[in-house]
Amino acid sequence: MEWRAEGILLSVRKHGESAAIIDTLTAEHGRHAGLVHGGTGKRHTATLQPGNQLALAWRGRLAENLGVFGTAELIQSRAAIVLGNREALATLDSARALLTALLPERAVMPVIYDGTLALFDALGEVDARRLAYARWELMLLTELGLALDLRRCAVTGAQEGLAYVSPRSGRAVTAAAAGEYADRLLPLPAFLTQSGVAPNRADLTAALTMTGFFLETWAIQNGLESKSPPARDRLVALLSKSDV
Repeated sequence: MEWRAEGILLSVRKHGESAAIIDTLTAEHGRHAGLVHGGTGKRHTATLQPGNQLALAWRGRLAENLGVFGTAELIQSRAAIVLGNREALATLDSARALLTALLPERAVMPVIYDGTLALFDALGEVDARRLAYARWELMLLTELGLALDLRRCAVTGAQEGLAYVSPRSGRAVTAAAAGEYADRLLPLPAFLTQSGVAPNRADLTAALTMTGFFLETWAIQNGLESKSPPARDRLVALLSKSDV
């Protein structure tokens, strides 16, 4: 069996003396791993960098085999974008870690692929990156089957003044409707319900506090680790620092 596709490189790990096992995300074949002969050699150093866009050719005796990537050619490098930019690198690493932790291997999820590609293309511009990452986590929740309803208040149906999210229903609530129960709800930063508004670090941190609760809820429900990946924790810690 064999296939060809474009894919995003999620991770690389050494295998044996000179080979590497790479984990990729494709639109047609989902999260898919394979062996690259000589993958740890100098010839592959620039190509096999996490986040890069690759032209892939995979083959295996059976569909369930690990298989071999006979081709892994560079289409687009993102190393120059994230090198020297701690927040961009932390964003890239967080997304890669979540995909690796939460996506079933070889489950075809083209919306997640397209959304991840758009996020990685936005890494170089701060406002676009922050907005894209917050929306990317919401998209990930939706595609995993835990969609949040942030369009209107669960209590009153109002579309204005949304300030919280119910941890039980995943639905938005206005500040007025929350009342004395506000401290039991999750924050809903305004930029998630308004168009054309880019978040600062504090807003994005608040958004990730909310989405992080539901990502952990999904993981627990599906028997996965309840704690978020360390790479995501590092991103949240970085964003929690004061803006420069």
